[in-house]
Amino acid sequence: MTDPFAVPRVVRAPDFPAGLGWLHAPHAPHADGRALALPDLRGRITLLDFWTYGCINCLHVLPQVRELERRFPRELAVVGVHSGKFIAERETPRLARACARLGVTHPVVNDRQFRAWRAWAVRAWPTLALVDTRGYVVGVQAGELTAAQLAPVIERLIAEADANGTLVRAEPHVAASTSAPLPDAALRFPGKVAVSAPDARGVRRLAIADTGRHRVLIGRLDDRGATLTIEHAVGRGVATSATGDIFGPTPSGATRAQLAARADGPADRATFDGPQGLAFGTGAHADVLFVADAGNHAIRAVSRSTGAVRTLAGTGARLRTAADRAAGAMASPWDVAFAEVDGRATLFVAMAGTHQLWIVDPATGAASAHAGGRGEDLMDGPLLQALLAQPMGLATDGRTVWFADAESSAIRVADAAPNGAVRTLVGTGLFDFGDADGEGDAVRLQHPQAVAHAPDGRLLIADGYNDALKWLDPASRRVTTWRRGFHEPAGLAIGDGRALVADTGGHRIVSVGLLTGEDSEVAIR
Repeated sequence: MTDPFAVPRVVRAPDFPAGLGWLHAPHAPHADGRALALPDLRGRITLLDFWTYGCINCLHVLPQVRELERRFPRELAVVGVHSGKFIAERETPRLARACARLGVTHPVVNDRQFRAWRAWAVRAWPTLALVDTRGYVVGVQAGELTAAQLAPVIERLIAEADANGTLVRAEPHVAASTSAPLPDAALRFPGKVAVSAPDARGVRRLAIADTGRHRVLIGRLDDRGATLTIEHAVGRGVATSATGDIFGPTPSGATRAQLAARADGPADRATFDGPQGLAFGTGAHADVLFVADAGNHAIRAVSRSTGAVRTLAGTGARLRTAADRAAGAMASPWDVAFAEVDGRATLFVAMAGTHQLWIVDPATGAASAHAGGRGEDLMDGPLLQALLAQPMGLATDGRTVWFADAESSAIRVADAAPNGAVRTLVGTGLFDFGDADGEGDAVRLQHPQAVAHAPDGRLLIADGYNDALKWLDPASRRVTTWRRGFHEPAGLAIGDGRALVADTGGHRIVSVGLLTGEDSEVAIR
């Protein structure tokens, strides 16, 4: 295979176009309005990360870039070039909120008209480009490159620049404040919610993935759905990688015992990394809250009675190779749904990172693919031949699994039985999106991230990038907008006549009456 970073350097790197919005820019604007120009970075190795914040593959690259920034703080300059796929992603305030949520602190340019994208002849998200200390293109490569792959290239460029006297070591850039300051609120970017069945006293539990604070909250929800009394705050509240240094053991070398030693334990000592989907177990698993620990690429089990955490499946590292899969690795599990399927307890997983649905045995942790083949697209068919596109939300009744296929802006359905198929209810393709009610193929959504099954058989959709809740009738395929005014809602649960909404960008949980439509923010104490 040809090394994309071993080509002759004869092409000057295209500069950033004027007139674009910037975040975290380290300099005063130039005369032409640019907050940053490539000559400002001359003397340092520059890494350009072409990304879009809803893309799971782009999210996989971010921790690799952070590790490179940590390893080469004075020699490497990183600039994010955000060329948003979805219309909503091209709005600078939303981009600022996404950077705050994802921990991106290096300079980011909002390439909303794809001007830098075209200048660099980029064709896919993510794409990484390297520029040497003199401003020449070293190479451009699409895909999920790792820090371990890029570090030797950067080391070679540093040694070369040191030898020819062109390297200028500079202090690391410290991000200036953005237009999206983080609030002093009870929650920070909550991703998902789950409501339990009533216990013997009729009390329901509510669980919240407090994603931005890397913890899970479990508590009692009052009869009106207005107040949550916390019983367990699970997690230390800081992101801790289960497998430690990226340059350490390979993912396949990280055993479950190692993961448990680093991340499991009592509620106040266990750690999560960006937890997302939640599901309460029933029957023999009634004491368990299952958690999709997206950043640690694992499924965790939390005791509802004590808050103690154990790892059920996953190695803590992103699935990349066949060896990783054999070792039990996963890739960004984003949601979970628990059900009895033909009398057997089953945990369904929206495996966003591999564009599949998986099933996990809640007793043993044994995991296998349930739906989705090799590739990312919207294609119906038998379960393992169909193609999915970044599933991020699940609901099930034990016979049917409904899922929000975010990158195809679709709501789709898979049979729970292993000999079934995948069908699409609404959505027509990877680049067909918008905000239009109607029936069937006339409907347009924009990156939906959650779906909930209502008692009357309808589906409630969190249409994330349209900031709305919408109803879908599976029989007629009719979609109608119900409520607006949210901030990229990503989680839904239904219970006791109300919908509980994780309004991710609004840093709150909202309770909405199914019959009245009246809403109130859930107080947390």
